[in-house]
Parts: sequence; structure tokens; C-alpha cells
Amino acid sequence: MTTKVLIIGAGAIGAFYGALLEKAGAEVAVVCRSDYEQVKQHGFNINSHILGTWTFTPSQVLKNTADYQGTADYVLLCTKVIPSVDRVALIRQAVSANTAIVFIQNGVEIEQEIVDAFPDNEIISGLAFICSNRTGKGEILHLAYGRLALGNLPGFVSDKTAYLCELFRQAGIECTTTEAIVTERWKKCVWNAPFNPLSVLSGGLPTLAILQSQEAFVRSIMQEVCRIAKATGHQLRDNIVDVNIEHTYKMPPYKTSMLLDYENVQPMETEAIIGNAVRAARREGIETPYLESVYALMKLRELKLNA
Repeated sequence: MTTKVLIIGAGAIGAFYGALLEKAGAEVAVVCRSDYEQVKQHGFNINSHILGTWTFTPSQVLKNTADYQGTADYVLLCTKVIPSVDRVALIRQAVSANTAIVFIQNGVEIEQEIVDAFPDNEIISGLAFICSNRTGKGEILHLAYGRLALGNLPGFVSDKTAYLCELFRQAGIECTTTEAIVTERWKKCVWNAPFNPLSVLSGGLPTLAILQSQEAFVRSIMQEVCRIAKATGHQLRDNIVDVNIEHTYKMPPYKTSMLLDYENVQPMETEAIIGNAVRAARREGIETPYLESVYALMKLRELKLNA
């Protein structure tokens, strides 16, 4: 029986991973608002430096979740986590009794509202370690990486999660399951917390230029995130800062998702990536002067964006 998947938020992340699931034999539909007409007529063009170039033609292209025909085995939520987006409302009409809800999104401490809203459904938290950009309507450029980490909340791995992971592997991407998915979120925040805001605050510098100029500053932010994670019960590896620095030096020049949002005058994930970490630090009594400063500057930049 064909696995049915609905992708909500078919941008740089959602369209890419949806295309992989289709490659693995799943029936993949998408909710796609800004690129609806282009995708409805031509599908997505996926240009991956790792996996090649192909066209992803969804089984259904929808403007609204309520228009989905059928019963989804998995609903993948891949939107940005921003205050103006009601994630629960976005997915509710597509969730049936046997639907597993998967969110592949940035940020820390973003899980609880989904868990509370759908107490009887499997909730799978997903993290994408990827360099992928939307370069035009229906155009996805996959530059590097792509690894996924999946795990059920509050902390286990179900058969359904393991099966989804296997589908991604069949399509050629690394995917792992973990009972410690919340720890993985803090692990990703170590990279996101410096590079996403600094790419905006620097006026548009790519990650390599930021690192070459301000490695000590980047390291200080990363170390603060590690201290917050430990205080919340998520001890990270001792060498995680060095590993992140090393990997970033090897990455191709890359514009972060936050920088692309800023350049396109779109809302940024300031709260999910930085604000939630700052609030966790305050709650746990951890001093984070570097992170607090970056957060304050980003809030000022948002005022300018919205002026």
C-alpha cells in the first residue's frame, strides 16, 4: 500500500524532502501558496549538488490544507516557526486518527504546542542539517549536506518513525532516528544561534566570511548555547563547538535562511532560534551576554524591517 504524505510549507526544505519521499515511492502532496501556479503547472525543479537534477511532480498541489483529498499517513510541517503562523491551525484539517505529525523546523523549545494540540497522534520531531535555498518559483537548490534526525516526542522511536527514516535513506539521504531528539535540537542551535543572526547583522555576509572575521565571537555564542542546553538537561559533546567550526570552514559559501528572509522582507525566525534560547537561559539562571546582545540587535533589525 502506497504511503501518503502531505507536505505543508513546500519551500527550500519541504519541497526537497518531499521530492526525496516521492523518489522512494511515496505519494506526496504539497500545500504551496506563493508558488502555487508554477508548481501546479510544472512541478518543482530540484537541483542538488549531491543527488543530481530532477523534477518533482506532487500528486496534489494545494493552496489550503483543507483541500487535501485522502488520508495522510504523515503530515510534514516545514513552515518557518514565526509568531504570526498558527502551526496547529495549519495542520489540523489534515490530521486523522492514524496520521503521524512530523515537523521539520528550526528552533528550540518549539514542541509543546503541537504535543498539547494532538495528544492522541504520533508526534515526530525532525531536524534538517542542510544547505538548501529556494532560488525562484518552484526552484530548489540543494548545496550541501541533507542529513535528517527524527524522533518521537516525548522521547522514543516508533515503527512509523523508523519506516519514514528508511524511505529517506532509500532516496539517497542520510537519516537517523534518536530517542533524544530534543538534545539534537540544542545541538543544531549551536550552529544556528550565531550564523543566522550574524548573517543579517553583518549586512549579508556568507557564513565563511563571518567565521574568518569573527571566529572568537562565534565560538562565544556557541559556548553559551552549550551551557543553556546543559542546564535544561541536554548535555552536548565537549568538542561540539570545534566540530561546528571545522564543518563551517568546509562548507560552500552559504546564505542562511534568516538572511534570505531578511533580503526578501519576510518574517525571520528570531524567536524560535534565538529568543527561545535566551528565555531558557533566563529561566535556568544562565548568563548569556553574547546571545542576549545578538537577540537585542535582531529585535532592532526587525523594527527596521517592519518600519
